[in-house]
Order: sequence, then C-alpha cells, then structure tokens
Amino acid sequence: MSKYYLFQDTKKCIGCHSCEVVCKSDKSLPVGPRPCQIITVGPKFVGGVPRASYIFLPCFHCENPWCVAACPTGAMQRREKDGIVFVDHSLCVGCKTCISACPWGAPQWNPEIGKVVKCDYCMDRIDQGLKPACATICTTHALSFGRVEEMTQIRRERHAKSVSALEHTSF
Repeated sequence: MSKYYLFQDTKKCIGCHSCEVVCKSDKSLPVGPRPCQIITVGPKFVGGVPRASYIFLPCFHCENPWCVAACPTGAMQRREKDGIVFVDHSLCVGCKTCISACPWGAPQWNPEIGKVVKCDYCMDRIDQGLKPACATICTTHALSFGRVEEMTQIRRERHAKSVSALEHTSF
C-alpha cells in the first residue's frame, strides 16, 4: 500500500472538475485521458429535491498493482520508498496491457504520445514536499492528501462529528 492517501470528503465536493483540469494541465494532457476523474452519481430526489453527488476517482496505488504485473516492459512501476505507482515513459511501448489489467481504469491512453499515463500523485511535486495539484486546487477543500495514518485520523474525526451531530438531532 502507498504510504500516501488522497481522501475526498464527498459532502464538500460540488463537481466543479477543477481537480481534473489542473491534473490535465499539470501533465500537459490532450482531450481524452483523465488520470483523476469525477464521477457523477445521480441526480436522485432527496426530500423532493434533485441532488447529485460526486466521487473522485484517482489511481489507488495498490500494494500489488495488476498494472505493474501485467506490463511486459517494466514501464509500469511501483516506487519502493512510498508505494506510488507510475509510468516510466522511456520504457512504455504503448501495448495497453496495463490498461486492460487495471480493474479501476487508472491507466489511460494518451494518443498524442502513443503511451499510457496515470495518476502518480504528482510524485514530482511530492518529492519537492508539495501536495498533488488536484489537492491544492480544490476550491471547496474536498480533497485532502497526506500520509495514510494522518488521513485515517481525519476520516475518523469527520465520522465522529457526523455521528455526534445525528445523536443531537431530534426527530
């Protein structure tokens, strides 16, 4: 497992897609590949009002990534020091095996370069002590990035607050 985690607070996400846009811009990607994606769920009627929710879907940086195992050239790699899964474009031959191996659709085809791209948590930024571009641009602060332990604690605290709020609500 990666030592990093990208957490989305779905209650804060408004589906503006700024995370997708900055990712594509940061990686100079054409129309088509989306290393991180916002998936719209709904709209559904909640209390007679149409509502939609938005799910942020980046690469999960698996502990035993199928994309890495499937890659015949070794282009798809997992960094030992932090578990980030990335593509070494100098080794990628564009066979797309990693695309079909990933159950989450994380590797994406870039037709401009004839190679695969994917979310790598902006590892160049992480190596400089910065957060991924998507987490820095999120206008509603729905995306949080950090070490797994830190993000787990944030999730626990948010859950505890929501449970506490429900307990104090009278029906």
